[in-house]
Amino acid sequence: MADLVLTTFDWVPELPRGHVRDIRVRWALEEAGLPYRVETVPFGDRSAEHISHQPFGQVPWLVDGDISIFESGAILLHLGERSDALLPSDPRRRSEAKTWLFAALNSVEAASLPWSLFVFSGFSNDTPEWKRLDSFLTLRLQRMEPVLAGHEWLAGRFSIADILMADVLRLVDRFDGLTDYPACRAYVARATARPAFMKAHADQMAHFAAADSARQPG
Repeated sequence: MADLVLTTFDWVPELPRGHVRDIRVRWALEEAGLPYRVETVPFGDRSAEHISHQPFGQVPWLVDGDISIFESGAILLHLGERSDALLPSDPRRRSEAKTWLFAALNSVEAASLPWSLFVFSGFSNDTPEWKRLDSFLTLRLQRMEPVLAGHEWLAGRFSIADILMADVLRLVDRFDGLTDYPACRAYVARATARPAFMKAHADQMAHFAAADSARQPG
């Protein structure tokens, strides 16, 4: 079996820590018990080598032997093919997991990320732009609430779909955006209580904390 190498930034500012998307890959690798190592690229210098693996100059990417994969959803699908812990073997459940993985990216995160970036920016929430973003996210959360009220996990058992959906909703919850959606909030709490998430989160935070120490003068 080829070595798995996860690449992330060497350092990021404090605000996005815990939410840099290598956490999705770390989480999946921990759930599956797949050995891996972490390499880094400079946060402030997007080299040609970086761009050759990730054309948008972002992270993460995963190298599996002679295969290099970017985009967190694509990486999770790749890992799901390697581990039954991440994708159900039953064809119907497997299809459901893949469907919800794409729904997390294309339907929910498409609404949650602009909303979260607006909150990050500190812009006024009394503008037409904010109201449009908030309404868009509200529509998505109103659809997710009954789904998550009726299911512990999206595809019968925990899968890569839950890693993505929980991580997408977790950012909304950081800014109290799930206050009116108890099933969504309970789902995030349930997912992030898993030992694999807790280790992935702790490892990411420790990674950037160590980078802080390395950047200290003298």
